[in-house]
Amino acid sequence: QVQLVESGGGLVQTGASLRLSCAASGRAVSDNAMGWFRQAPGKEREFVATIVRDGDATYVADSLQVRFSISKDSAKNTLYLEMHNLKPEDSAVYYCAARRETYALGSVSADGYAYWGRGTQVTVSS
Repeated sequence: QVQLVESGGGLVQTGASLRLSCAASGRAVSDNAMGWFRQAPGKEREFVATIVRDGDATYVADSLQVRFSISKDSAKNTLYLEMHNLKPEDSAVYYCAARRETYALGSVSADGYAYWGRGTQVTVSS
């Protein structure tokens, strides 16, 4: 069972930057494709970014590509989400997720992930 714990969220002003971290159990970061999703109150969970198992390729949602990036440090077993020029509409709970080990590629669908963290709140004030 993979365990994921997000951190790094908080209350920031418009234009600020944040780096979210996701600490994984075992070798999840090196052995699994992973992703970030977010969910704002009253809205469906939204895809943010994904990274393939070997870390050589990433994909960020089209609307976020200019400001967000995903990376991982397998030695630290940690997944990251860098967010810049934050806007109030970025306010949400951000979730880290991991696919099963059999999948080398990432996924833009929440259904493609087997393991989820509990999330970290990001609030951007105007």
